[in-house]
Amino acid sequence: MTDFKTPFNRRQLLTAAAAVAAPAILPSGALAQDRFPSRPITLIAPWPAGGSSDGVMRAFGESASKILGVPIVIDNKPGVGGTLGASAMVNARPDGYTLTQLPLGIYRLPHMQNMAFDPVKDISHIVCLTGYTFGIACTAESPFKTIQEMVAFAKANPGKLEYGHTGTGTTPHLAIEEFSAKAGIELNPIPFKGSAEIMNAILGGHIRVMSGTTEFAPHVQSGKLRLLATLGSQRNKAFPNVPTVKESGWDTITESPFGIGGPKNMDPAVVRVLHDAFRKTLEDPAVQATLDKFYMPSIYMSTADYTAYAERTFRNEKATIERLGLAKKS
Repeated sequence: MTDFKTPFNRRQLLTAAAAVAAPAILPSGALAQDRFPSRPITLIAPWPAGGSSDGVMRAFGESASKILGVPIVIDNKPGVGGTLGASAMVNARPDGYTLTQLPLGIYRLPHMQNMAFDPVKDISHIVCLTGYTFGIACTAESPFKTIQEMVAFAKANPGKLEYGHTGTGTTPHLAIEEFSAKAGIELNPIPFKGSAEIMNAILGGHIRVMSGTTEFAPHVQSGKLRLLATLGSQRNKAFPNVPTVKESGWDTITESPFGIGGPKNMDPAVVRVLHDAFRKTLEDPAVQATLDKFYMPSIYMSTADYTAYAERTFRNEKATIERLGLAKKS
């Protein structure tokens, strides 16, 4: 029989007790990382089901769910320029189980109207994954063969060259306003309610130029439209012969990067788990095929870089909105 009254056995018993109790004093981050995730994660897609953004988010979610070992449920909350996801997410528990896509509009609209969140202070920026391709297109019958020819016409005819965009204050609108300022030209902006309307207008000959995302792509590929330039930092691989605005001589880039965010005050260990999983999705052939389908490039930013991007973009959007006279009234 073991004698627990001896000093040796008392020490042995204390050591065993300490070993059992040790997990209770581990850092909270270590515990969170060991246990996370243990149940389904909700990923808010702030766009209607069936669109390009929804499709991309579903591809990311499906891939990340395999990596994390739990389901990722897509919750569509469309409206208000893609900001309803952030609005719905910021009051959730910061446990990593409620996430959202972070489109560019969340850094812009708070300068234009009252919003329920601060995009820098109220959001944990986890990882940036991709972005939209924007471009300037005209009809195939247009005399403009290059972006330089379009600029030359606009300089000779101030305010007479109209371009369609998808709404005042949207990225296709502000991107061309920034480009126009750099090029020293004055264009006539015509707002439309959405992609379908703008495509009908340019294909019907009602406008000569359009600014938009890749709704123009099928019509460029069919020969009905001519893509004069894209607005990214690099040429889009679907249109390798089309120059960027920057390489054409005007220092402006619009890529509208987006990624995944959660509520503020998330445990850094949980953020790391999510960051690593979603970053790995960019290596998934199914994800890359979906990005290619919608002409979206991979735009990776780490947690630190994405956070710095958010702070910088929030400041820059404020300056642009104020310059255009679109700032909300205090």
